[in-house]
Amino acid sequence: MVSMLKVDLSNVWGDLSLPDLLATEQEVFAAHKTLAEGRGPGNDFLGWLELPTFEETEELQRIRRAAERIRADSDVFVVVGIGGSYLGPRAAIELVKGQNHNLKDSDPQVFFAGNNLSTRAWQELCELLEGKDFSINIISKSGTTTEPAIATRALRWMLERKYGAEKAKKRIYVTTDPKHGALRQMATEEGYESFIIPPNVGGRYSVLTAVGLLPMAVAGIAPMDVMLGAARARKELDIRSFENPAWQYAAIRNLLYRRGKAIELLGCYEPSFRYFAGWWQQLFGESEGKDGKGLFPATVEFTADLHSLGQMIQQGQRNLFETIVRFAPPRKRTTIEVDWKNLDGLNYLEGKTLDFVEEQAFQGTLSAHVDGGVPNIVLQTDEVDADTLGELFYFFELSCGISAYMLGVNPFNQPGVEFYKKNMFHLLGKPGY
Repeated sequence: MVSMLKVDLSNVWGDLSLPDLLATEQEVFAAHKTLAEGRGPGNDFLGWLELPTFEETEELQRIRRAAERIRADSDVFVVVGIGGSYLGPRAAIELVKGQNHNLKDSDPQVFFAGNNLSTRAWQELCELLEGKDFSINIISKSGTTTEPAIATRALRWMLERKYGAEKAKKRIYVTTDPKHGALRQMATEEGYESFIIPPNVGGRYSVLTAVGLLPMAVAGIAPMDVMLGAARARKELDIRSFENPAWQYAAIRNLLYRRGKAIELLGCYEPSFRYFAGWWQQLFGESEGKDGKGLFPATVEFTADLHSLGQMIQQGQRNLFETIVRFAPPRKRTTIEVDWKNLDGLNYLEGKTLDFVEEQAFQGTLSAHVDGGVPNIVLQTDEVDADTLGELFYFFELSCGISAYMLGVNPFNQPGVEFYKKNMFHLLGKPGY
């Protein structure tokens, strides 16, 4: 399959020029080289670069077999995790299977827990699990992160009460560090089937490990199709020139940042893209937001948000730019029919397809925002499917690594995340705080 991923920069040239872009060539080259050769800060977390594969590995086979068992014996699959352990799997499942995938009968329902401390959300999950056969997947390198640890404790108890201690063990799947941490110890002592988060892969770069691939497989997404898309991206993005879409994206966003843009809005015209945008937000927010630097990553859902944030984007502060993801038109089209009364005045659209109307909304919005002083990067890719999903994951990960090194920060740490935890643990009375 030939890659469809292209970066359209034709709507940024009002703020930048082609010579501006070309002047960064040595800088982008150096950042990519630093990343590829593992010579920069955080270089002990570069395992994600090597994850995509064209061959089914033993781990992928184990994931596929476990997913088959879960799909056969469970009505519901609960994924327990937070941050990259949560956003990646949910992004993948909602984009490919749709926001309403849990209403379909063909696959188990997939719910997410351990990503908040809401009593109401927990009680709702408990109600949804009543009378259902379910299994859980605990995803954590340490096993001691507060939110998923609380959910894990409660879900284990629910499983043991429902199935008995021994049978419950067969419904608990663990994705964690291969050797260290409380969750690894728990999995070993209890005999849970476990999968690996490689020690050299950080959470927000882990979606192409079992972190993302096991939940995807349970939801009916073929992990190998995702990996093939990512493997193709890995091969095709290994270009050291501005023919590389990752170079274009990383360079332009840094140039716009240097010209005073403070906010990047990632948008799409697919409602099912919402959690993918959330995954992107964590990826770039945690990777670049440090040392007093970094674009603020925000997300918008068009056309819905044109009726809420559209005014701000059009005429508010000129401190932002947009990156819009465009998928190829769906293979199955929907046509607008005639209404003889025409009370809604829509007969001028008779015979036109819904995706045609959406395309005109995109083009009209693009022109309006650019004319209003908002540069737009347009990322064009193929149909929404598992292959495209893998390609997009790897594209953004590679672009983020290059972009962060251009910015002069470590893309793979997140020291600021610990500050709120220290305050919370002190208030909770945790020993040592």
